[in-house]
Amino acid sequence: MTTRILLKLLLAALLLVGPFGAQPARAQSVLLQNAPGRRVLSLNGSWNYIIDPYENGFYDYRRMAFDQSKTGKGGYYDNQKPSSAQESELIEYDFDKSPAMQIPGDWNSQDPRLLYYEGTIWFKKSFSLKPQAGQRYFLYFGAINYEAHVYLNGKKLGMHKGGFTPIQYDITGLLSAGGDNFVVVKADNTRHPDAVPTINTDWWNYGGITRDVFIAATPATFITDYKVQLAKNDASKLNGYVQLSGAEKAGQAVTLSIREAGLKQTLKTDADGRATFSLPAKKLKLWSPQSPKLYAVSLSSGADAVQDNIGFRTIETRGQDILLNGKSIYLRGISMHDENPLIPGRARGEGDLRMLLTWAKELGCNYVRLAHYPHNETMLRLADEMGLLVWAEVPVYWTIAWENPATYQNAEAQLADLIAMEKNRASIVVWSVGNETPLGEPRLKFMTSLVRKARSLDDTRLLAAALELHRDGFRVNVDDPLGAELDLTSFNEYAGWYWGGSPSGITQYTFNIKYDKPVVVSEFGGDALAGYHGDAETRWSEEYQESLYRNQIKMLSAIPGLRGMTPWILADFRATRRQHPVYQNGFNRKGLISSTGVKKKAFYVLQDYYRQMAQQYDGK
Repeated sequence: MTTRILLKLLLAALLLVGPFGAQPARAQSVLLQNAPGRRVLSLNGSWNYIIDPYENGFYDYRRMAFDQSKTGKGGYYDNQKPSSAQESELIEYDFDKSPAMQIPGDWNSQDPRLLYYEGTIWFKKSFSLKPQAGQRYFLYFGAINYEAHVYLNGKKLGMHKGGFTPIQYDITGLLSAGGDNFVVVKADNTRHPDAVPTINTDWWNYGGITRDVFIAATPATFITDYKVQLAKNDASKLNGYVQLSGAEKAGQAVTLSIREAGLKQTLKTDADGRATFSLPAKKLKLWSPQSPKLYAVSLSSGADAVQDNIGFRTIETRGQDILLNGKSIYLRGISMHDENPLIPGRARGEGDLRMLLTWAKELGCNYVRLAHYPHNETMLRLADEMGLLVWAEVPVYWTIAWENPATYQNAEAQLADLIAMEKNRASIVVWSVGNETPLGEPRLKFMTSLVRKARSLDDTRLLAAALELHRDGFRVNVDDPLGAELDLTSFNEYAGWYWGGSPSGITQYTFNIKYDKPVVVSEFGGDALAGYHGDAETRWSEEYQESLYRNQIKMLSAIPGLRGMTPWILADFRATRRQHPVYQNGFNRKGLISSTGVKKKAFYVLQDYYRQMAQQYDGK
C-alpha cells in the first residue's frame, strides 16, 4: 500500500473521530430550518396508543428485535389486520380498537394509569396524503421523550435519542400512491445512566410525543438551511448563508430580500449547494428588549420560497460588562421549565407558552433562562416577539457518564441540533452546555469539548454553564476550571435554603470569584407553599421565601461584577423527587407563582428590585 493511500485512509479515520472516539452516523436527515413555516399537513390530534411494558411489540420471545429480523415483520409497527373475513389469524393487538390520547401531549397527564409510568408506549396515526410529482416530504416531530423508533407504513425510518430536540425523516419515496398512510412511533422514556439527561433529575419525566407533529412539503430542490444574522460584534454587517438540497443544488440562483430595509441580493450556490453573503446593515433597526424589532426576511430559489421573522442585534462581553448592541445591560431574569403549572403535563402550545412569558414580563424581566433542556421552538419565537433575551441549555445535568463516548456524542448531537434549530433567533444570547456538574478531569474534558463545539457552530453568542460553587467558612469560592472556557461566570447557590442557615444570616457570606468576567447568578431560591404563612424563620412559608429573596439580593449585590440573575424559578413545577406530603406533594415549590397561578410574596420583592435595575441601566 502506498504512502499516499495510507495518508488518505488516516485522514478519513480522523474525520470520523471526535474527542471521545468514533462519531456514530446520524439517524435523521439535516433538520429543515424553520420547518413549521413550510406548507404542512398537521398530524396533531388523536393518536391511538398501546402500553407495552414488556416491549412485546418490539421483541420476540427470544428478545430479538422484529425490525432486525430477516423479514422485518412481526412488530406493532406493522399495524397488522386479519387477512381473512373470519378473523381467524392470531394478532394480539389492534391499534384502531385501542384508546386514544391527544398529541402533542405527555402520557402521564392523560391516563391515570400512566402518572409514574416509565417504559414503552406505541402510538399510531392514520392520515391521507397522495404524493405529488416533483415534491419532497418530511415527517417532523418537535420532540419525543426519550428514545423514539419511527415507522411509516410498516417501514422503519430510524431511531432518535433525546427528549427535547426535533426528529425529522425524508419520507418522499415511502408514501402510499393511493394516499392511505399510517405512522407508528415507539416512545420509551426509561431513564438510563448513560443517557442525556441521566437517571437523576429534579423534574418530571414526561413521556410521549410532547410537541407538534407534521409533514412538510418542499420542491425537489429546496432551501434546507440558512443563517441570516449580524456579523460577530459588528452591527454594520449582515452575514450568513443559504443552503440548498436536491439534485440540482449547484449553480442555482438564490435571492435574499429584506424589503422593509431595502436589502436585496441574488447569489449563486457553489458545488455543495451553499451561497454565502455579506451585506451592509446600516439601515437595520437593532432588536432589543425595549424595541423587539423583527424583519420579514424572504429567501427564494427556483420553485422554493421561505419567509422568516428575524431580529438583529449584537451581544458581547467586555471585562465585567455585558454589551447588547454596544450598550451595557443588566440581565433581569428568571428560570423557567417547559410546563404550565395550572394544567398537568408539558406545555401544550402557544397559549401556555405565552402565559409563562407574560408572567416573566410582569415580573420585570428582560431575560429568561430556559432550563434544563431545549424548549419548544414556539417559545423562542415568542421571546423574539415579546423582547426577552434567552439562555438556552442542553440537559447535561448533574452527573453524566463522563467517560462514555456514546454519552458525549449524544450530548453533542443535542447541542448541535439546538444551535442549528435556533441560530436565527435574536432572543438567544447564551448557549449553555450544562447545569451543576461536579469537578473532575473526565467531566472537564467532556464539558470543554462541548464548549468548543458550540463555538465552532456559532461564535456570535455567549457561552456559559451553571457551575457549582464551594464554601470555605463564610467564603464562597467560584473557581471551576471550566470557567476559563466560558464568557460568563454563572453559578447556582442556595444560601438560606440548602446551606447557610436562615435567610437573615446569609449576608455575611462573601464571594471569591476567580474570573474577571460578568457574573450572572443562574439559580438561587427556596420553597414556599402559597397561602402558608408564618414569620421569616418559618420554613416553607411565604414569609421565609420573601426574607430569603431580600437577603439574597443584598448578598449578591456586593459582587462587583454582578450583571444579572435568573432565580429559581418562575412557577412551581412537578418533580417526582419532591415527596413531602404537606408542603410539596410532587411539586418543587420554589416558584414565585404557585401551581394555581397565585403570586407569592417573594414575587414582589424581585419585581421591586428589577424596577430599580431597569431605572439604573435603561433609565426607565
